[in-house]
Amino acid sequence: MPRLLGVEIPAKKKVAFALRYIYGIGPVRADLILSETGISPDVRAQDLSEEQLNKILHVITEHKWVVEGDLRRELTSNLKRLQAINCYRGVRHRKSLPVRGQRTSTNARTRKGPRRTVGVTKAKVE
Repeated sequence: MPRLLGVEIPAKKKVAFALRYIYGIGPVRADLILSETGISPDVRAQDLSEEQLNKILHVITEHKWVVEGDLRRELTSNLKRLQAINCYRGVRHRKSLPVRGQRTSTNARTRKGPRRTVGVTKAKVE
């Protein structure tokens, strides 16, 4: 399995799809990387030479794209900043509610989690 930026990309997949396993690289960036390096998108990841891996790495650093750990760290720090300043979005994140104006009286189950029934107890029969 080839390693790029600390991520083991799947060897059997074509390079265009294998690059997407790196956090921060999607279909558009993967195609751009391959066009700039001159690597065919049909080549399997296991067939890449060390020189081609270095070219891919060089293109990512040349464009100064934030990927993997740095990108994850940046996103979590953004959320922590919103929560720290107690803005509306930060409060919604803290309460695990939808952030972008969706309704919550019905739906929003993905964000809120499974229903928690309140106040329903079995009555004792005497």
